[in-house]
Amino acid sequence: MADEAGGGRGGHISQVERKLGAWELLWRVGAVRKTLIILVLAGAWQLYATYLNNPLLFPTLTDTLEALYRRTMDGTLPARMWTTLQILVSGYVIGTLLAAVLTVLAINTRIGTDFLETMTAMFNPLPAISLLPLALIWFGLGPASLVFVLIHSVLWAVALNTHTGFTSVSQTLRMVGANYGLRGLPYVTKILIPAAFPSILTGLKIGWAFAWRTLIAAELVFGVSSGQGGLGWFIFENRNLLRIPDVFAGLLTVIIIGLIVENVIFQTIERNTIARWGMKG
Repeated sequence: MADEAGGGRGGHISQVERKLGAWELLWRVGAVRKTLIILVLAGAWQLYATYLNNPLLFPTLTDTLEALYRRTMDGTLPARMWTTLQILVSGYVIGTLLAAVLTVLAINTRIGTDFLETMTAMFNPLPAISLLPLALIWFGLGPASLVFVLIHSVLWAVALNTHTGFTSVSQTLRMVGANYGLRGLPYVTKILIPAAFPSILTGLKIGWAFAWRTLIAAELVFGVSSGQGGLGWFIFENRNLLRIPDVFAGLLTVIIIGLIVENVIFQTIERNTIARWGMKG
């Protein structure tokens, strides 16, 4: 019986210590799994479009990639992407900075907390795209209108998540900061921000997603700015001209940019902060 038990334990240990195969090691890499998902979706796209056989309704992936290559090489798509990204970065940065100011005021003063909670309750549920008519009246047809709408998209999501993160910081860490004599901005930067960074990063992700969707939708409505539209206007123009592969090429470009921001930029930030600090389960 003892031998059998030992053998059982030995078998169990050998099973635990078994070296993983190449495929198992690859499968543990998130990028590999996500790439496989994308390839499966691409294959399904190609098969369905080929079966449908209606380029005006649903072009094949190969036709879309051909259009993407053609419009990239003639400089159209890069110019439209540059226009869109310039406006996006401006609105996102300004919205994030305003959210930081409001949150710092809220965490240090009672009136600041009341102001942030009231403004968030009023404006966070308001769709940013509904402000387009006012933006057109106030700022005219141009980048300023788009930036205004983007600020609204980013500001409340980032402020709400940041404030929630700050208020969730443990009392122990707050006492540590107090014992070191930290007050005001040093207290926020050295105690609250590192402790609340998972919530802050979540707010930044949500703000980015809101801003990206709002900008493309706004460009689809009135996207010409400074004589040249962005990606949304590129999609709208080609839809009117019935260049459906070009429409799908524009949509694919929007998706690719979203994947890059989420899986490269934000994941790099997360690896170098949250994961390194041991704050990710």
